[in-house]
Amino acid sequence: MPHSLVLNLLPISPIPSGYLTGKHLHALFLTLVSSVDQALGNRLHEQKTEKAFTLSPLQISDRSRRDHTLQWEHKQPISAGTPCWWRISLLDDALFSHLTPLWLNLSPAHPWHLGPADLQITSILGTAQSTQPWANFSPYTQLYEQASDSTRQLAFSFCTPATFRQGKYDSALPTRECVFHSLLNRWNRYSGMTFPETLIEWLFPSFFDLRTELVNDPNSKWAGCVGTIGYRILGDADPLAIKQLNTLADFALYAGIGRKTPMGMGMVRRM
Repeated sequence: MPHSLVLNLLPISPIPSGYLTGKHLHALFLTLVSSVDQALGNRLHEQKTEKAFTLSPLQISDRSRRDHTLQWEHKQPISAGTPCWWRISLLDDALFSHLTPLWLNLSPAHPWHLGPADLQITSILGTAQSTQPWANFSPYTQLYEQASDSTRQLAFSFCTPATFRQGKYDSALPTRECVFHSLLNRWNRYSGMTFPETLIEWLFPSFFDLRTELVNDPNSKWAGCVGTIGYRILGDADPLAIKQLNTLADFALYAGIGRKTPMGMGMVRRM
């Protein structure tokens, strides 16, 4: 069952901008995991390939953007007492169940460390909220059952930069193959329901309003795309293929798209 959890955080001390990168937030997540299951934390730390979770950059709660993008870089420290939120999505049922003691026993009085800063986790949202669209959950069977078998327009908003591996190099261009192979691979890995790769042949880009943005990693820079893009299901695709493609589009909320999703990249919402 995919979960999209939103943790509401309150810094007790200022968070320097250098500790607001994907690398440091990834380390904070592993610390949370290790606090309830050290062996699991070690395994997740050692994984080099596909990971069963995604993380968002840290967001300041009262800051909203008209184009629905999120903040992926902080040039200034976040002051103590500034309400923030952080999204964690989990794609594997076993991973969520291992972390259940963490969610149940969190204490606002217990500080967590992000570099030199102390953070309080004040609450966790795990169900759909009118004020927080990133919190939700759904069994894989329900995602499939509720997906439309007639909607032919699939549109996405790339809320943090997404980048895709093509051969030896990365590309910021969200082709149908890059976007839907990413979703299909994660769906087939975790859902227990295998969709065929031939699905992608029905899709063609119908509109896009995209731009490239750089993500500054401590060791390198990544170019990714943000904005909106739509794909149209063309031809005589049968209702089953349409339903499967709509399932993948709905799954994007949890799975993210492209590379570096455990570092805050590729956060996507269906429009």
